[in-house]
Amino acid sequence: MANPLFTKNFIAGAAITKYRIVKFGADDDHVIQASASSDSIIGVSDSLGAGTGERVDIVLSGIAEIELGGSVNRGTVVTADSNGRAVQCSPSTGVNQRLIGISMVGGTTGDIAPVLIALSVMQG
Repeated sequence: MANPLFTKNFIAGAAITKYRIVKFGADDDHVIQASASSDSIIGVSDSLGAGTGERVDIVLSGIAEIELGGSVNRGTVVTADSNGRAVQCSPSTGVNQRLIGISMVGGTTGDIAPVLIALSVMQG
């Protein structure tokens, strides 16, 4: 059910698992797997992932498939967990969380779910 509108190729600054949320790496050409909801997330790795130094396609807009890191409800905004998986966004009061997008289906840990990429920031 993925329908990427814009995919860009980067270099993996570290190993990136397939279907994971990524952030910028050490420079303009590198990305690494996101590890927190506060990371400057930019997109989602494709179905292949990549080893350190390998090329990787990152979905920057459209509907991307993302591995879930917990229970997610359809229509919920999601962010990255410590493993780059999508989890429901629920910031504490005064805390900012960066969002990757909106889950198109409900699911649980390990499911691969379509997420509409809609980068933004939410404050609790």
